[in-house]
Amino acid sequence: MLMDPKLNGYLSRALSHEMMAVQQYLTQATLCGLWELQDAAANFQNEANEELEHAQRLIRHMLTLGLLPNITQLASVSAMHCLKDMLVANWHLETEAIRLYSEASQYSARIRDEVSYHLFDGLLQEEREHLVSIEAWLARLEQMESNSVR
Repeated sequence: MLMDPKLNGYLSRALSHEMMAVQQYLTQATLCGLWELQDAAANFQNEANEELEHAQRLIRHMLTLGLLPNITQLASVSAMHCLKDMLVANWHLETEAIRLYSEASQYSARIRDEVSYHLFDGLLQEEREHLVSIEAWLARLEQMESNSVR
């Protein structure tokens, strides 16, 4: 089977995105640990583990297609000075993942690559769940902030 260059591009972008997410969540877990926010640290560590599992699924699929994974550069983690900054950064990260996986799953469906479609669609659903979780956490945090202002 000849490799579709556009599909290869989606796989490479997805892997880079997942490894960026691992880097961001690990950084946040460590910062929260330093700030003695143990629940947040544990949550971010779990997110890092989930994103790493996503990367492993992408690598497995790439290898079955005869592609070698290649990440040449990860984007820097943005400066985060508080938990709210972290959640906003994560909201943007997950929103980008949803856009990427939506586009990649639609493309896979168009070229009738069912295996890639199911991979991207599964990742899309999981990233949507992450986004809902982040939005709920942000709402709770904003509610706590508004209650403390009163």
